[in-house]
Amino acid sequence: MPRQGINTLSVLLAVAWPVLVFVLHGHVGSWPLLVAGAALLAWRMSQARYLAIMVAVLMLVLGGLGYADLGMRAYPVAINALMLAVFLSSLWRGMPIVERLARLKEPDLPPTGVAYTRRVTWAWCGFFVLNGSIAAWTALYADLATWTLYNGVISYGLIALMFSGEWLLRHRLRRSLS
Repeated sequence: MPRQGINTLSVLLAVAWPVLVFVLHGHVGSWPLLVAGAALLAWRMSQARYLAIMVAVLMLVLGGLGYADLGMRAYPVAINALMLAVFLSSLWRGMPIVERLARLKEPDLPPTGVAYTRRVTWAWCGFFVLNGSIAAWTALYADLATWTLYNGVISYGLIALMFSGEWLLRHRLRRSLS
């Protein structure tokens, strides 16, 4: 399989992870899913490779301590924590993530745009804290169906809402400045 096909497959697996866990857990159990999730996490999070590997190892340690189900369910918590780390670190080192993305479309971003992208990066940090906290609660206290519903459906809806809200706000601000 070509590299692009492998990357596409890994993205699909990452996005579908909660649903895959729900469908496969009764057939294969927690351990194989924990190992697959830890491997997927370590491989997919290239922006924070070393940290992703450490978190994947921690998930496996949870399994080794007798909490394989919790380690398996920790995947969405780990993703949120890693994304928080990537976004936060970009605020202190180099260019914030959202500014980098904005400059792909508008290389000569004005100072107001730079300030706006910094605020949006902070907003995403807040999102990752909230979403990761809810994901942690579902991993610890909810049944598998509720965990899957939140992490495989509701959280993606919240991400879409965040993107849409920011897009609408950005366009409204641009019109008011024009």
